[in-house]
Amino acid sequence: METLAQHGGLSSEKLWCCVSQAESQQLHRNVTREQSPVSSQGPGQLPKDEGSGEGKTLGSKQSGMVVEERQGCVHLVSVCASFCEEQKRPCLPSTMWASLHCLGLSLGLACCPAQAKLCISRQLRLNGDYILGGLFPFGVQDEEAPEQGRPEGMLCTQFSAIGLLWALAMKMAIEEINSSSALLPGISLGYDLYDTCSLPMVTMKPSLLFMSQSKSQDIGAYCNYTQYWPRVVAVIGPHSSELALITGKLFGFFLMPQVSYGASTDRLSNREMFPSFFRTIPSDRVQLEAIVDLLSLFGWNWVAAVGSDDEYGRQGLSIFSSLANNRSICIAHEGILPLPKARDPQDLGKVGNILQQINQSAVQVVVLFSSAAAARTLFQYCIQTRVTPKVWVASEAWLVSELVIKLPGIRRVGTILGFLLQGSPLPEFSDYVARCLSQAANQTFCDSLGETLPSREDMIGPQCPQCDHISHENVSASLQHHQTFAVYAAVYSVAHALHLSLGCNASGCPSQNSTRPWELVSKMYNLRFPARSLTLQFDDSGNVDMNYDLKLWVWHRDEEPELLTVGTFQGSLELNRSQIRWHSQGNKEPVSRCSRECEEGQVRRVKGFHSCCYDCLSCKAGTYRKNWDDLTCSRCPEHQWSPDLSTRCFPRPLRFLAWGEPVVIVLLLLLLLEAGLSLAALGLFCRSRGSPVVRASGGSLSCFGLGCLLVVCLSVLHFPGRPSRVSCLAQQPLFHLPLTGCLGTLFLRAAEVFLASEFPGGARRLRSWLRGPRAWLLLVLLLLAEGALCAWYLAAFPQRMVTDWQALPREALVHCQVRSWFSFGVVHVVNAVLAFLCFLGTFMVQSQAGRYNLARGITFAMLAYFITWISFIPLLANVPKVYQPATQMAAILLCVLGILTTFYLPKCYLLLWQPHLNTQEFFQSFLELGPWDRGKDGEGKDTRDGSQ
Repeated sequence: METLAQHGGLSSEKLWCCVSQAESQQLHRNVTREQSPVSSQGPGQLPKDEGSGEGKTLGSKQSGMVVEERQGCVHLVSVCASFCEEQKRPCLPSTMWASLHCLGLSLGLACCPAQAKLCISRQLRLNGDYILGGLFPFGVQDEEAPEQGRPEGMLCTQFSAIGLLWALAMKMAIEEINSSSALLPGISLGYDLYDTCSLPMVTMKPSLLFMSQSKSQDIGAYCNYTQYWPRVVAVIGPHSSELALITGKLFGFFLMPQVSYGASTDRLSNREMFPSFFRTIPSDRVQLEAIVDLLSLFGWNWVAAVGSDDEYGRQGLSIFSSLANNRSICIAHEGILPLPKARDPQDLGKVGNILQQINQSAVQVVVLFSSAAAARTLFQYCIQTRVTPKVWVASEAWLVSELVIKLPGIRRVGTILGFLLQGSPLPEFSDYVARCLSQAANQTFCDSLGETLPSREDMIGPQCPQCDHISHENVSASLQHHQTFAVYAAVYSVAHALHLSLGCNASGCPSQNSTRPWELVSKMYNLRFPARSLTLQFDDSGNVDMNYDLKLWVWHRDEEPELLTVGTFQGSLELNRSQIRWHSQGNKEPVSRCSRECEEGQVRRVKGFHSCCYDCLSCKAGTYRKNWDDLTCSRCPEHQWSPDLSTRCFPRPLRFLAWGEPVVIVLLLLLLLEAGLSLAALGLFCRSRGSPVVRASGGSLSCFGLGCLLVVCLSVLHFPGRPSRVSCLAQQPLFHLPLTGCLGTLFLRAAEVFLASEFPGGARRLRSWLRGPRAWLLLVLLLLAEGALCAWYLAAFPQRMVTDWQALPREALVHCQVRSWFSFGVVHVVNAVLAFLCFLGTFMVQSQAGRYNLARGITFAMLAYFITWISFIPLLANVPKVYQPATQMAAILLCVLGILTTFYLPKCYLLLWQPHLNTQEFFQSFLELGPWDRGKDGEGKDTRDGSQ
């Protein structure tokens, strides 16, 4: 508990009256004599202050003296001092046995000369044309005060220096406005300032007084309050969210403008519940957004969050949880700190449980959004139990509080940083406070105040009795508090709203104009006003937009830390990492993560309930990690591709069987070889078409077959290169039709061999259908049959050019798609049947001794055909799609090569290198005996002369 010596400017040394047992009785009588003119109360008691409630009595164990512990303790001191003077006894130090306690304060007041009483409490009111009410925490409730069971008055015995300084800031702002003719010329503002004691019950009394009718103590009950004139035109304060939530609804009912300088809970932004509430600080949401930005910037996604058990802490934790979840920050543990209002033995147990769970979760960062008193309780336990140092992210409420800063051993808890609201400096405020205290100590000045204002202590008690017993030393530590500017700005916001409502200009404010509080509210919506170096504006929710500084506690040799600015928040966080000093060894940046950061191209697979605890899975080819917090790999669009561990997709280039690929080059070389051999054989056959070799092979039919074979070779040129609609349609007909022509000529020769071998008697009668014009007619019929199949194939299942995005991992395959493999096989039926009949008619035929075996060449040619196309089926099914055109090319060329080398090239060999075998006798067999005996060739022409 803070002592009166700290607040009243008395010496901090404890002084005591040195009296004997007998002398105590004399002192007892002196006290009684001094009381008798004031009160008729019994002996041994001090008189009660009006409106302050009953006094508390304490007894001296040794002397038996009973004195009442009252606010009038200076009166007791003067009596004690008089006794010392009469007895000619000095006041001695605290080594003596007896002590006098005053007001329940821990510092005993001595029988010694006391500091003169100030008159600050008489300066908390000022008349004016428009009165502004003020709610400030002049006092703090005693932690050991018992709970009240009756609605009696409550007096806060502890003094809060910052509350008085905020009140003086309001007083200074009003005096500035009254002394200036720029804002409200001809209009004077007054003020009426009261203590809240940080308690709702105490705060409601002045709030009700503010709403009472002007020059009255009553609140009128009307159906319509538009003509209602309350005592004040606006209220500045209170400082805490818990109090503002209560007063805000009361003032909102009357549409009384209320401008808070410290209530930051986001609930007050609700315009439906608090239509007349404004504040000169941002909502807690802004500070929490800055905290979440800080955590994200350092990569701390595994944190603990602790709040005090009040509106400020609970609402702050709720907003932080929502913001953190949206930024993928996990809260390992969330705890509520009990408020140290009473000596509850369970409180330390709750604090211990919170810290134990924080340590079990292995977090290195704790967000502490609490009041200063609750934060002090937590850190006291941390210091006592030697909790592992951590990073503490502070809320504005305790970041600069002396309750925490002056805590012994606080530097051992770790690194402390937090956001502090930027304001405009008030350099003259220190001098103003010193001047006010100096005037309050001047008896002449105090006498000049007189009693011009009626006392309201009979209504709500004294405004600030503690303020009359302070010195400059009691308030000097808080002179630079950051929230002082918010009070100053709150006053100017009301003044500017009055300026607009009254229609003031440079010459003055029209005297006939007057404004009521509810009229002032409409002027304050979206009000833009200057306050020193800043220009502030209320938004639709009554908040202002201000920037924050990121402050770091830095210890030097002194016990108290220095607040070093290491960053700013202006919608986004700008950080100076090099200035930050961490508690860890080597100034290493702390890491607070449940799992390691996944590498590029990896996604998280969550383990358990927290999204920050996960395993890293690698994205495979064709998938990628779109965002850093993705839980699954995203599949690339079909026109794009990605490698393993990718974070983006790439466009797919087009792929087809290009002319320059090695396999195509090899096939083209084979094509050139076969085309050259076919042309050479065709030329040789045409030149020697009358020779026995050519006539035995079919004569002109064999030349036609060679020509068709050449066309089959050239048909493969439609397969390489980028496919087109025409090339896809032309591939199969250009291959099958000439192949049918070639196989048709071989079929005619195989039929002759078969008839001669199996039906020698009827061979001569059927031979006319296999030679001459009828043979050509049969060949045309075969071509027409194959042409009909090709036409049906093109009409019903035409091959079409398609782009296959899935066939290749990185490229888009452009190829001719076979729509029906059944129809593809049907097109091969004619050629397959011809080949089968050729093979069937020749493979069992045996040659005569010394004669050329024509059947053997046809048999091997058909074997080559079947081997090629039977092998083609499994190859085509297993080869990659990109090489399927090459497979068809190879099958066609091998088929042509097989027929060429087994049937045609051996004849060429006889023509070129074995001419002695090119005789009628060598090629004359039982098949050729008839016509050649009659001197005719295979087509029935007379060759008797030419064969000599």
